Amino acid sequence: MLTLTPDVRELLLRTAREVAIPEPDAQSALQNVATATTLLREARARIRDGSRRLMVARSEVRRLRQAGDTANARKVLEDLLAVEVVPLYREQVELALEDLD
Repeated sequence: MLTLTPDVRELLLRTAREVAIPEPDAQSALQNVATATTLLREARARIRDGSRRLMVARSEVRRLRQAGDTANARKVLEDLLAVEVVPLYREQVELALEDLD
């Protein structure tokens, strides 16, 4: 069970910012253990799902680049950028797009 100590609250707020959960939503979620747990689960899901999408996309981009298909490699990254919300993962996709130039 989650215990909402000041340190845990700060960690949840920091994590929420890092995965693009709006500050007001995160603050509101910290009002009780049930909603804080939901916030934690949402942050975890964003990290897990974004990481998986990024790994799959990187693999596909590598395969396409090796085949000389830069246009479709770019499309894979652009499609990922269209759905990704985690700023760190978005930044990595943007860097990968720059590498295709």
